[in-house]
Amino acid sequence: MKYDILQGLGVVLLVLGAQGAIRQLVNHDDAGLLSWLPGGFAAGITVHILAAVVGVAIASRARTAATAARRG
Repeated sequence: MKYDILQGLGVVLLVLGAQGAIRQLVNHDDAGLLSWLPGGFAAGITVHILAAVVGVAIASRARTAATAARRG
């Protein structure tokens, strides 16, 4: 059960990060959730990409751990 929650959290981070990065690449002025972040475009795109990468890592590890737990 805990691996399912972690996998879901990872997917949410992946989706938010990827969607935010794409939106910011298309429209540099729209920072979205990160409008409060100082540093402008470079900081915003970095945080979005970092969120997507962390989301992939969390989801991948959770899936691997869940598969290992099911096997024994």
